Amino acid sequence: MTRNSDHPNYPSIDQSDRAVPRNLRQSGDADIDLVITTRVRKSPFWHLSVEEGCHQATVYNHMYHPRAFIDPEDGGSKAEYDLLVNHVALWDVAVERQIRVKGPDAEAFVNYVITRDATDIEPMRGKYAICCDYDGGILNDFVLLRPAEDEFWFSIADSDLLLWLRGVTVGHDFDVDIDEIDVSPMQIQGPKSIDVMESLIGDAVEDVPYYGLLEATINEVPVLVSQTGFSGEAGFEIYVREATSNAEAVWNPVLDTVKDHGGAATPVNGRRRIAAGILSLGQDIDYETSPFQVNLGYQVPDDKDANYIGKAELERQKEAIQNGEYPFTHKLVGLKMAGDPILEWASDFWLISDPETGDECGYLTSAGWNPELETNIGLGFVPAATLQAATDVPLDDSIYDADVDVEFEVHLPDEYAEVPGEPVYATVAKVPFKESVNPSAREQAKLHARDER
Repeated sequence: MTRNSDHPNYPSIDQSDRAVPRNLRQSGDADIDLVITTRVRKSPFWHLSVEEGCHQATVYNHMYHPRAFIDPEDGGSKAEYDLLVNHVALWDVAVERQIRVKGPDAEAFVNYVITRDATDIEPMRGKYAICCDYDGGILNDFVLLRPAEDEFWFSIADSDLLLWLRGVTVGHDFDVDIDEIDVSPMQIQGPKSIDVMESLIGDAVEDVPYYGLLEATINEVPVLVSQTGFSGEAGFEIYVREATSNAEAVWNPVLDTVKDHGGAATPVNGRRRIAAGILSLGQDIDYETSPFQVNLGYQVPDDKDANYIGKAELERQKEAIQNGEYPFTHKLVGLKMAGDPILEWASDFWLISDPETGDECGYLTSAGWNPELETNIGLGFVPAATLQAATDVPLDDSIYDADVDVEFEVHLPDEYAEVPGEPVYATVAKVPFKESVNPSAREQAKLHARDER
């Protein structure tokens, strides 16, 4: 086959540490309609999101996922961002399918499949966690809830984790049941989220800690509430039990209360989650990505004695990095970029190049305009060797806190480029770009480590 160097599927970027090139999903912005079919599931809230004006959607976990509500003439994504950071937004996130592990060996099983220590999670608490395969690749990242001593819920990102978890049980003696349950979450995000939740379930919500859980009822429907979210803003998730029959009974009073506090139904806000340094599975991470490449090294603890899937390889990688031997070609970094405001969802992994040589060298995985920082920001994979040559900071998680004076060029589409056909300059930036209302899981780990010293 003749290689076409102008085709986005054939850039010259070194991906020798991957089996599947990251750019395989370089599809471009095709002028087509997404066909609504029976092959893809509708969430219990899907028709309610459509009623509220959802006019764009993607597919996530084999389900339709709302991506735009407010029409461009009414402010579009700018208005949606403003509602999130200044008021409150209701998100349909039923695509976070709930995989329940229940039984006498639930804790032991979960501790075997996640890198963090599941025994540290008390009943009615949660934790951000990851599952890795035997090669140390990230299979899924999720909020892990523990509603009971013998029960865990994996609130999953975009991959078939149910199949993996069931496969792990083969040949083992774990006494557990693993199923997807009829529970669908919605998120209430923004500075007025606490006011919304108090109006819905009372003052008890004030005592829910970050990653804490609370059993409650809304319109006489039992729900599980957690203080979590995908935004970096204050927020909660409402997990609706028996959602296929209870969706409207919960959604409608929640939406009415959100509107009473100046909010509306909007999509998950990708630009705010980038500013918070929150990663997106399938964009920033996948099963060929190590936690040590993407600011998740803290997810591999030094003090977990129990065996878990991927432990041997992850500990090998950690030791190599501690010895100054970075075992990957690329590292994910934060980038501040020139160009016109990126207000739409990116359809490609845009190419990154070296400004001195012009050589293609990496991929921008997430990008968007941040009105508070007044610049385009993004996450992208760049050559580890370039970073090592520019700083004495080791290429572990600490590099995300450091000032690294490195510039790259990003090849944005002409609609965002300052000069059509020409790349824009980008500089490596600290991550997160904007601090979260609650400390991120990594920041909590850093604070804990400091307190332990």
